[in-house]
Amino acid sequence: MTRVNTVLGPIPAEELGIVAVHEHIGYGMPGSELDTTWWKSPEERYEETVPKLRAFHEYAREYGGGTFVDVTGICNGRDVDYYRSLSAKTGVHIVACTGFVGGDTALPFFARASVDYLARHFVHEITTGIGGTGGRAGVIKVGVSRGGRMTELDKRIYRAAARASKATGAGILTHLAIDAENAIAIFDEEGLPLDRVLFGHVDDGVNAGRTRDTWIADQGGRIGFDTFGYETELPDPPFWARPRRERLDHFLRFIGGEGRLERVLASADANCSPLGWPGVQGHTVNYIFEDLIPDLRAAGLDEAAIRTIFVDNPADFLSLKN
Repeated sequence: MTRVNTVLGPIPAEELGIVAVHEHIGYGMPGSELDTTWWKSPEERYEETVPKLRAFHEYAREYGGGTFVDVTGICNGRDVDYYRSLSAKTGVHIVACTGFVGGDTALPFFARASVDYLARHFVHEITTGIGGTGGRAGVIKVGVSRGGRMTELDKRIYRAAARASKATGAGILTHLAIDAENAIAIFDEEGLPLDRVLFGHVDDGVNAGRTRDTWIADQGGRIGFDTFGYETELPDPPFWARPRRERLDHFLRFIGGEGRLERVLASADANCSPLGWPGVQGHTVNYIFEDLIPDLRAAGLDEAAIRTIFVDNPADFLSLKN
């Protein structure tokens, strides 16, 4: 039986239920706690977050439970004690991550660290725990820094993540899937099977046209359509928004390819309570239940396909395989 690390302890992969594989309890850039306009107190964040997770839990009952994967990363507001409290309060399984959203969010201590140090740090957080919380990371986050090409620091983080993945069996989830050639070259050099990597944000409104999603899948990587709900139809859409129908058509076109349904995962990349910035009003993790799954059903997907995307594929990806 394969197992998955949640913040309250390992559980069998079969107990995950429906999985929102790329989400945030609270995300902010380093230093966001100094903002005087948008920073919220812990009590305000709790009041904003609990109803969203309780709704997620209720929606997920149809699938035998629900799992929220927080991919906030080191230096961006990760708070595992808080996650543990939220999980116990709402009944939602929460998976935390180690790693970084991108090299440009790593504070100087980590930015100067060697590949070996970073790899050991990631392994420690997966096998022993994050700080003194007792909660273990269940997935590794990496990402491409602003500018569209991997920096030397990004490459060190990707290499460290590959080594930690091989040592622990944890999967790797990327922020952006651009510059995938460099990423795949690193994973190949480190001997990491690409089915342990979920290349994320292939569908965002800024980079979708530059992302070689079908090529990545052909190399063996998993594909994350995980910015569902960031639509140009929102009252105040973010710069990475995209028309709802355009994103849905992209997704349906992708999964129509032979063997691709088993390689795809979907999520909303929502922020329950943004840290030091206003966030995007009207967008929550529950877009998955309220809009996305109904859209997929209306497009002709059957329940078996929906379970493959939201239950089976993420359970396989999140399982510790070593």
